[in-house]
Amino acid sequence: MRKMLTATLILSSFASPLMASECGQVTIADMNWNSATIIANIDKFILTHGFGCDVDLVPGETTPTGTSMIEKGKPDIAPEMWSNAIKPVLDKGVRDGLLAYAGHSLSEGGEEGFWVPAYMVEKDPTLATIAGIKANSKLFTHPEDPEKFAFVGCPSGWNCAISSQNLFDALGLGDVGFDVIDPGSSAGLTGSIAKANDREEPWFGYYWAPTAVLGKYDMVKVDFGSGIDADEFSNCTTREECRDPKPTMYPASPVDTLVTAAFAERAPEIVTYLTQRSFKNAEMNKLLAWMEDNQADGDYAMEHFFLENESKWSAWLTPAVAQKVKQAISEL
Repeated sequence: MRKMLTATLILSSFASPLMASECGQVTIADMNWNSATIIANIDKFILTHGFGCDVDLVPGETTPTGTSMIEKGKPDIAPEMWSNAIKPVLDKGVRDGLLAYAGHSLSEGGEEGFWVPAYMVEKDPTLATIAGIKANSKLFTHPEDPEKFAFVGCPSGWNCAISSQNLFDALGLGDVGFDVIDPGSSAGLTGSIAKANDREEPWFGYYWAPTAVLGKYDMVKVDFGSGIDADEFSNCTTREECRDPKPTMYPASPVDTLVTAAFAERAPEIVTYLTQRSFKNAEMNKLLAWMEDNQADGDYAMEHFFLENESKWSAWLTPAVAQKVKQAISEL
């Protein structure tokens, strides 16, 4: 369905070109996390200067934004929608002709896994595998119990605490002496990674991308040797009542750009741009790390992106639109 919708939108751009003077008012959801606010500001700049739109950023959150797009037809664009969170609602909106998917804002999807620092893998490549981790469990000293070994889990109360605990059990980590350490918060989890990397100490635990910490520190996702079993993950790994979890790597979480059907119909050239505009996780990790290091907001991070990545953003646009954007950047 998504491929058919995207193909239809792309083809329609050749049949019904949008003139800059016809763009008019456009609303873009500025979600309340950093990667989304960067993309929203990038879209605003390109639509304003490349397509001549009058753009407003409006505050957004996943469920309220998706619901508003269906019920009220606004905002026109949600640049970074983690679709799994409200997938039944969004898919119904597409079936009812109210919404359309316009490409993947994160081409690899959201990424989760168990990680170790790259400097550990450089010394011993087997540590990139769960078998190597289990064989070298004594490297990961426990902060309180010298008889156990540390696996830093997801903060309790988060959904990922369920999946990480189930995978901990499925992989038999407790059988070789590992104990789950609750970091208490996102800051606690991030801080434990930063502390270990700054001191080049062993670390093993759960994390996700895109995130600033994975842009600052080179981390390796541990291979469980299981491949991805999407049914197992959906029906057991993510469920608290799962009694016999099996090993599976985390499936990627779709991260899409969503538009209202009305906007797709009136602005097919912009939808074509949105289908081209996408980031790899490593690229977004680096951008988020720069944003954090420079205490930058989305607008400032947007300027940095445009100034440092012309070959990337220009490939999303036609030569004529890219030239307009380039001219506007030169005047920043």
